[in-house]
Amino acid sequence: MSYLPHPDRYKKMTYRRCGKSGLKLPALSLGLWHNFGHVDVLENSRKILQLAFDSGITHFDLANNYGPPPGSAEENFGKILKEDFAGLRDEMVISSKAGYLMWDGPYGDWGSRKYLISSLDQSLKRMGLEYVDIFYHHRPDPETPLEETMGALHQIVQQGKALYVGISNYPAEDAQKAINLLREMGTPCLIHQPKYSMFERWVEGGLLDVLGQEGVGCIPFSPLAQGMLTDKYLKGIPEDSRAAKSHGFLQKSEINENTLNKIKALNDLAQGRGQSLAQMALSWLLKDDRVTSVLIGVSKTNQLEDSLKCLDKLDFSKEELNKIEGILK
Repeated sequence: MSYLPHPDRYKKMTYRRCGKSGLKLPALSLGLWHNFGHVDVLENSRKILQLAFDSGITHFDLANNYGPPPGSAEENFGKILKEDFAGLRDEMVISSKAGYLMWDGPYGDWGSRKYLISSLDQSLKRMGLEYVDIFYHHRPDPETPLEETMGALHQIVQQGKALYVGISNYPAEDAQKAINLLREMGTPCLIHQPKYSMFERWVEGGLLDVLGQEGVGCIPFSPLAQGMLTDKYLKGIPEDSRAAKSHGFLQKSEINENTLNKIKALNDLAQGRGQSLAQMALSWLLKDDRVTSVLIGVSKTNQLEDSLKCLDKLDFSKEELNKIEGILK
């Protein structure tokens, strides 16, 4: 039976303006960094995408190297897009990126014009798309002039291969330079995608201020610190968790006694608020109006259902915020 989206999907979601642009993004966006590669079960990926769209999530975030293997998340997303979401493209914001190693040789990594434009062409082919809505440079390149990298992003918009461009993992000073260059070229920087969570707060050291002042959106990734900011690890490391996977990015050594004590204290506070720890961690990011949307990654539909409930309680009292700061110190 073919997929029919829920008729009330837009009533379920809050949409927030991305910086000073005309684009609004859902408060929660779905990231396909994990759980959508060829190592994963396609039908599970399909169910997650359908539930996300039914819940008002319109933004789906990919990159050239997502999988594993690299490229397979885009391939699987393209397949599901064609089979289930035909005719719904204009209701979706689809993003991709390039900046990490994707193919052998000197042209498959970093930030040259050659790499970025070639990579996006490959991404479009894998997904079966004519354009992406947002294309990011995935990380700063210390060896390529920033003018060349930003010039490539500008060219990509001029060519109609992306509607908007963004940057990811750029520290405040580099982000400011990139934003200035893009503005001069006439292609404003729409959005920045940094790693940001209760456990990873470098963006508060200047980057958020830059984005707020410049009218650039912010979409944090890894908001649950690879699952650490959930109840998953309260009683050890489950066999099906990221920390237990050999190909994951979360190492068992990261879940030490000090971290577990913080997780338990935060979990108690979340329960006092009537939330799960994951819900509170997402709400905590969304309390800042400089944050446009938060990227969530899920391996099961029930995780997505749990995360969506964060939207029911976005407010924090001063006392709650102080308690959180005390736990995180």
